Amino acid sequence: MKQSRTLFELQAEVCKTLASPKRLEIINALKEGEKSVGELVAILGVPKANVSQHLAVMRLKGILNSRRDGVNIFYRISNPKVIQACVLMREVLTEQMHERSRIIDIASKQ
Repeated sequence: MKQSRTLFELQAEVCKTLASPKRLEIINALKEGEKSVGELVAILGVPKANVSQHLAVMRLKGILNSRRDGVNIFYRISNPKVIQACVLMREVLTEQMHERSRIIDIASKQ
């Protein structure tokens, strides 16, 4: 039971880490493979300091891995299941949005 509780606590921490839209954008940008901090800054359109802070948090939580090559730091998703989990959640949300839209359409026709 204690081991199960610990696992739920760890899961909650990862979910809190992924609760940031910007961090989800970073995961989306990295789903095709490793990118440098500079590439992520260009993709996200936010200051380097902001991107670096998000990357550091995700690396500390084990969501990302990093490597240094000269002056550049490259990041990648630590486990492909992170991407699968995010894709699955987006699918659930998309289905919910479609259902809500359908209900609104039905209600407006009455």
